[in-house]
Amino acid sequence: MEEYTILRQFADSWMLLVLFAFFVGVILWVLRPGSSKGHRDTANIPFRHEDKPATSEEARQ
Repeated sequence: MEEYTILRQFADSWMLLVLFAFFVGVILWVLRPGSSKGHRDTANIPFRHEDKPATSEEARQ
């Protein structure tokens, strides 16, 4: 059998299932119960220092 045909059949069947399982796993990891605090902290990064720029000491944290 030709290499292209073998790879094409693999991509059409098993790789589709692997990538779908990976996609579902990433979605479940993002929506896990304990992650909302981390997402909230990350979303608020631009608003941490509204009045003045961060000092070098604060930027290291």
